[in-house]
Amino acid sequence: MKLLNDIIEAHGGIKQWNQFSKIEAQIISGGKLFELKGVPQDSSSRQMTVWLHEQRASVHPFGAPDQRSNFSASRVAIEKFDGKVVIERKGNPEELHEHLKSPKWDPLDRAYFNGYALWMYLTTPFFMLLPDLEIKEIEPLHEGDEKWKGFGITFPSHFATHSAEQQFYFGKDNLIRRHDYHVDAGNFYAAQFISGLKEVQGILVPSKRRAYRKDENGKPLPDELMVSIDLSDFHLS
Repeated sequence: MKLLNDIIEAHGGIKQWNQFSKIEAQIISGGKLFELKGVPQDSSSRQMTVWLHEQRASVHPFGAPDQRSNFSASRVAIEKFDGKVVIERKGNPEELHEHLKSPKWDPLDRAYFNGYALWMYLTTPFFMLLPDLEIKEIEPLHEGDEKWKGFGITFPSHFATHSAEQQFYFGKDNLIRRHDYHVDAGNFYAAQFISGLKEVQGILVPSKRRAYRKDENGKPLPDELMVSIDLSDFHLS
């Protein structure tokens, strides 16, 4: 698909991407979703690590100074730095995702949500080249005086993510601008605005994400900031 190839190239190109196996960044997150789920976020910066070519992620510290999360699609755990497992949960992605629909989250729910969300955010748009994804061009989105090109993606059941159907929008320069999806874990539709792209070793990575609840007409509600994410100090290795 030519548009997808152009988008991949605009973000650094697959040849450059394939030189690396993981990305690290400092992350600060917040928003109403975490408050609603009983796990409000503080303003502390944490170290996020995402593996680029498999659905795997980790953040530390998590729950204690010597602990980290360990996420994959079929397992989530909280571990000590030496690898000792504090607590874990296993299952297929549908089972683990069903856990997130509970009114209140436990630490493993928070770790699972963080894992799959940040994995996607830090591998966009390159993950779109993975097999088993159904990708099609959709109607462009008009934002102010700009027209953003769009993709609709259907994810397979073995993929851990917000919802099966999601939309991604790109500017005239083919760079990511917005990501829309249903937050199954919170039962609302979201529009996530993406900005502050930084060049990291030849790859363009967004540093700012703001996800707003959408109303029944699909319009983002500016007072309903459900998730905020600020990323800095990126490093590919």
